[in-house]
Amino acid sequence: MGRSVLVTGGTGGLGAAVTTAFLDTGWRVVVPWIVEEELSRLPERDGLVLVKADLFDVASARDCATVASSDVDSPLRAVVNLVGGFAAGGRVHETPVEEFEEQLRLNLRATYLTCQHTLPHLTAAGGGSIVCMSSRSALHPFAGAAGYVTSKAAVLAFVAALDAEYADAGVRVNAVLPGMIDTPANRAAMPDSDREGWVAPADIARTILFLSSDEASTISGAQVPVHRA
Repeated sequence: MGRSVLVTGGTGGLGAAVTTAFLDTGWRVVVPWIVEEELSRLPERDGLVLVKADLFDVASARDCATVASSDVDSPLRAVVNLVGGFAAGGRVHETPVEEFEEQLRLNLRATYLTCQHTLPHLTAAGGGSIVCMSSRSALHPFAGAAGYVTSKAAVLAFVAALDAEYADAGVRVNAVLPGMIDTPANRAAMPDSDREGWVAPADIARTILFLSSDEASTISGAQVPVHRA
């Protein structure tokens, strides 16, 4: 029997590497998409299922979960939450609360809705894995990004809550905490940066793939660092 994984943000700079890693090891991979231009990162392949969806919308997130769990020969066994965003600004007294709240929405709402609607399928199938994307900055904050830092720390709290609620149902929930990811977008945004400590998307993808595999069956509630400095 095969197995399915839902990869949100699977058309992004990191997401394409994660999607490829799962496809290369025989998974059926369901990838929601919203930006048509990003589809060029994912050539057509056996096992790849693309679904147009807005994961900030309740009905759309529910429909994605239904598609991900619709193949009886490849039950849903993993969910990877990569949707999120970053915005830097001033310090707290210089930043409107609306910008702070937008970071909470970007980094929490889609993850919450995706988990909410996939958990019944995971538990019905006897368990599985959820991986959520946090950040090194959740534990090592920097100035000028209070909304981002707070939202990524909240992801860690959400992972802990999911672990407490669903461990007995066989659902393992873990967080990965990357540092700076070596994507074309980050290179373009910081062309003069020293990239020595940056992490390749493929390296993060291998960590996520491991956490979703049977080899990680005893790991849950973990905060896994994926950075060099």
